[in-house]
Amino acid sequence: MTPNKAATTRDARSAYLVLGMHRSGTSAVTQVLALAGASLPENVMTGDEHNAKGYFEPWKIAMFNDARLREGGTAWDDIFAFPYRPLATKPERSWLNRAAALFEEEYGEARHPLLKDPRVTVLMPFWRTVLTELEVAARCVIPVRHPLAVAGSLTRRNGFAPEKSVLVWTAYMLAAEAYTRDLPRAFVSYDGLLGDWRREVAKIEAAHGAPLPKLTETAGRAIERFLTPELRHNDSAEGLKDLGWAGALAGQVLDWFEAAASGKAPGPAALDKAAKALAARAREIGVLVSPATRDLDEARAELVELRQQLAFELGQKQRLQSEVDALRRDAAEAAQRLDAILADG
Repeated sequence: MTPNKAATTRDARSAYLVLGMHRSGTSAVTQVLALAGASLPENVMTGDEHNAKGYFEPWKIAMFNDARLREGGTAWDDIFAFPYRPLATKPERSWLNRAAALFEEEYGEARHPLLKDPRVTVLMPFWRTVLTELEVAARCVIPVRHPLAVAGSLTRRNGFAPEKSVLVWTAYMLAAEAYTRDLPRAFVSYDGLLGDWRREVAKIEAAHGAPLPKLTETAGRAIERFLTPELRHNDSAEGLKDLGWAGALAGQVLDWFEAAASGKAPGPAALDKAAKALAARAREIGVLVSPATRDLDEARAELVELRQQLAFELGQKQRLQSEVDALRRDAAEAAQRLDAILADG
């Protein structure tokens, strides 16, 4: 892992990285940071029926990250996406260069870029290299939400089995912790954010050793308007024990993160043990799981591209039809005027 030497420099250009699992409160944390002065990217993913208030993540970087994960033989929903899989030196350099150019395109000279894409979590060694080469320090924020709440959301959105969801959550949370041990980082309770956001923000500022860029009274009022009760959904917190070894492993990881989010400083031994257990499962069945997950993700990406192309072509057809209709109206009006002229003559 490439160290980020500027990470603790108060006056350095610093990016806020929101790390953690999909559907775990990363969008809510990101909007709080954005309202408090961090800079969102140029191209932000809009909301949908699964997240009406928006995802606040750079869709171009998200697509890039999906492609990079597939290049490494994995995908965002691979239960074995952790640990990171580097490419050979030459292709890795090509991807790094592309990532750096994309980052600059999205953020320009923003003093406090705000990068939220959960895929960055499992690609963190890669993105740390990019940021270091761009001389951008990193300040990490890791929301903590019960894995079964995440699983409920993923079942509704993606149709995932709860066992898969809690294992993907486990992989992401292990990556978020392992890859940030030498960086300023704050563990934020998602429920705590909805209950008392000022307390959670104070934890972020203390962990980073720096205030949020523009946490004004106006920003505070905007944050309070944003953090509304409907953000608390899929809040089931029971039943991990019913998910076999997947639930047991997730439970070990959850205990560590809940302690960290409550202000304690647990040592890494428990998470290292969980990472070894996940690695053992990867050796047993990873060759069956990861390639299939990658291929399914590639098929999904192709489907999305085809849908986008179809939407574009339908739009073009509608525009052309509108132009034809306008020409017909013009021709009809011209014919009427001509008839009127001939009649007067």
